[in-house]
Amino acid sequence: MFWKKKKLTYELQQSLQLNTPLQEMSFTVFDTETTGFAIGADDRLIEIGAVQVEGFHVTDRVFQSFVNPLRAIPPVISKLTNIQQSQVDQAPLSLPAIEQYFAFIEENKSGGWVGHHVNFDEMVIKKELGRQNYTFETPTSFDTMHLIRYLDPASEQQDLEDYARIFGTEVFDRHRALGDALTTAYVFTELLKKLDRQGIKTLADLLRIKNGGTHTFVSQS
Repeated sequence: MFWKKKKLTYELQQSLQLNTPLQEMSFTVFDTETTGFAIGADDRLIEIGAVQVEGFHVTDRVFQSFVNPLRAIPPVISKLTNIQQSQVDQAPLSLPAIEQYFAFIEENKSGGWVGHHVNFDEMVIKKELGRQNYTFETPTSFDTMHLIRYLDPASEQQDLEDYARIFGTEVFDRHRALGDALTTAYVFTELLKKLDRQGIKTLADLLRIKNGGTHTFVSQS
């Protein structure tokens, strides 16, 4: 006997034509905080944060929720994130918190997810839902690190805060989900502007980069 996983039916990505201009798209930039990096084992989600980007601008539409991990937050994580046990003990469990996040995405008609090392945050969501026997259709996602490497293949990997300084954007609360989502969102908008100047103007162009497209510089003269 086996049990088929239940499926969440939120609309996590707006249906868009490939020729949709990036300036007309809405992106959900998100981040998670966890009790550690062993998310496939004992570590759990403790915070979700997100913000909408539209027209190359960061909007004032944000989402933030603590999550009860049903376990103790290690002291090293509390020190890093400044998230205390008392803040998560009365917070929603992972499923209702993620459902609230999904409702935020649906309401804002997102064209895709964005994150800094986004694969980790996606995996956190998937693992938490899997523990409750749920699955979902992963929307198209874009990684700011991938876009940075596309623009500058020779660049060495740096911290999110360093990229914010490079692009001249604000650094919000570090190692907090909403703070890192906001920091990432402002870096992302600067990346979109740079890509636009290099001829990356549509969803199809951005997907080409995601799928391994090479950089072709466009003259600015």
